[in-house]
Formats: sequence, C-alpha cells, structure tokens
Amino acid sequence: MKIELFENKVFYNDDGQKKEIHPFWLRERVDGDQYVDNKTKQRLFDPTKLKENVEVSKVNLSKNFLEVIFKDGIITKIAIENIFKEISTDSDLKLIKKIKWDSKLKNFNYFDFDENFFEKKSMFDALTKFYQYGFVIFKKVPTSNNFLINFANSIGSIRRTNFGEYFDVKSKPNPNDLAYTSLPLAPHTDNPYRNPVPCIQILHCIENEVSGGYSTLVDGYTVTEQLKKDFPDFYKILTEIKIRFQFIDESVVLESWAKMISLDENNQFKQVRFSPRLDFVPLLEKTRLELFYKARNKISELYNSDDFRIEFKLNPGDLLMMDNHRLLHGRTVYDANEGNRFLQGCYIDYDSTEGKLKYLKKKFEIEF
Repeated sequence: MKIELFENKVFYNDDGQKKEIHPFWLRERVDGDQYVDNKTKQRLFDPTKLKENVEVSKVNLSKNFLEVIFKDGIITKIAIENIFKEISTDSDLKLIKKIKWDSKLKNFNYFDFDENFFEKKSMFDALTKFYQYGFVIFKKVPTSNNFLINFANSIGSIRRTNFGEYFDVKSKPNPNDLAYTSLPLAPHTDNPYRNPVPCIQILHCIENEVSGGYSTLVDGYTVTEQLKKDFPDFYKILTEIKIRFQFIDESVVLESWAKMISLDENNQFKQVRFSPRLDFVPLLEKTRLELFYKARNKISELYNSDDFRIEFKLNPGDLLMMDNHRLLHGRTVYDANEGNRFLQGCYIDYDSTEGKLKYLKKKFEIEF
C-alpha cells in the first residue's frame, strides 16, 4: 500500500487498485492545538459546518508525512502511517488472532497479581492472552472486602444484572439457579436470555475446601469450527434459526431470541449461546426441526466431550476471567459436607477490556 499524488489529488494504491482520498476526509483530519484538543484528541470544530466543496490547493509528500494546503488557507500534516491505519476498518484487536484449543491445552494462562498490576505491561500481556484463548487466570488476588469489585472496576465498569452488582456462588437453600447448588454444571454460556448478553464473566475464589468442584472450560470457537468442518449442514442451521432463551424469577422475566451460533459481517465466528435448560425452539416445518434437533444434539455432544474440556481447581486468591461469548464453563460435582466452596462473580463488557488494552498499548508503545 502506498500514497500517490497527481494534480493536487491524493490517491492510495491497495492491491493494485488506485483510489482517490476525498479532500473532505483530509480536511476533517487537520491537526494542531487550534483544531484538536491535545489531551482528548477530540475536534475543536464541527465538520458538519464546513462547506462541502472543500478543495486542495497544494500537497507535498515526504517519506513519513503528507502535507495538505487547502484553498481556505488551512494547512495540515498527516502521518502516512495513520492514513494506512484508517484505510483498514479492522480494530487493532482483530490483529490478535484467536487460538483454538482443546483438552490437550497445558498452559492455562496464569498471571501473578500484584500491586499496581493494572498499570503494568504484564496486564497488557494478560489481556492479549485473554483475546487469544478466551480466558486468563490471575493468582494471588486479595480475597477480602469484596476485592472482586475493585478488580473489575480497575479494568472498566461492572455490568449489573438482576443478580446484583456481583453474586456469591455457593450452595444455598431455595436457589434460583443451579449454580447455587453443589450439583455438577454442564458446559453452558451465562445469561443467553439477555439482550445484550454480558460479554465477560469474572469468578474469584474466596474459599475452596472441597475435593471436587473443579472448574471446566470449553472453547466454543474450536467446537463450532470443528462442527463446520465435519457437519456443515448442522453448522448452517445453527447459524440460521433463532430460538427463545428464557429466565423467570420472582420479580423478572427475561427473554431473548438468538442463534446458537452467531456470525459477524464476514460470516466468521462471533458468539455462541448454549444453555439447554433455558432454550425453547420455535415451531417450524417438521423436516427443518428434525435437522435442527440433530444439530443441537451434535453440538451438545461436542461441548460435553472430554476431547474439548479442560478442568482445573480454583484455589483461594485465584480469579478467572473468561469470554462469555466464546467459552462455555461448568463445574464438577462436590460434596458440601466436606467444607466451604465460595466464589464471587460479576460481569464486565468488551469495551472495558478493549479500552484497557488500547490504553496499555499506547502507554508502552507496543505494536501488534
């Protein structure tokens, strides 16, 4: 990709295609203290108030910069690197490629938490691992005074739900969710009945005195890619049909219609939803339902297979941060008579981790 000039017009050449850069696009990017706030990088002018017939009177091109002189007398200098970055509509985060994993995964992305961790490069490294694998585990996180809240708010902002700002995961009488029992939990995604679904779940181990109760994770990205390869018809129908997810409590009814496998604008993996105790399939034509039920059974079989699941025990001070749009999580059975098993959980959204990652990337001048 390169920048070219011709008769006071600016062009960029991408994969052999030569395209002109609109003068107004260049005019919107004027720099300097008179036009842009140096701290926030917000414009000090409203581009909608500019005349539409913005014209260029002269352009100069050096190795690293494009200098543009407009007919209204405004002069700006734009870094070529920044122009190239804006030609691509992909976020920096898309440069962090997802890494598929299954039961053979050995490195569980452990990071030791310490004072001022959120401002260190190790936090950038942890967030990078999170985007690659869908989870990261922090060790030695303080367990007193609901430190979970401090941890989450140091990354972004907690996403409050009807379960509260945070929730305690331990056995209790008359639970409104199976998570609050000692029963095993099959792989599932949280809150598929919400719109939007919380992006990231954080679970912090406060006490764990039982021999069972292992945490389990399954990579929905890996499983759905395997399904697409081996059972394309199953994959296709699970990306097409919306089903109803529902949660009913004493004071709220939550419902959302969504696909079990959601794709982005490029038909690539975006999100999975799976919670068969909470889903309701619409009444469709019989042969289509036959295919859908076979597909749902197959993906359930894969999600529950030993081939894709990892297991580990969370000890006091361990904090698991996982992508609720990508991973399924669960728990093995435990005996509450052995002692306490007490975790605290909360949710945050992608803008929290994305904002923190971009801030640290800028702070440490890191290039992907």
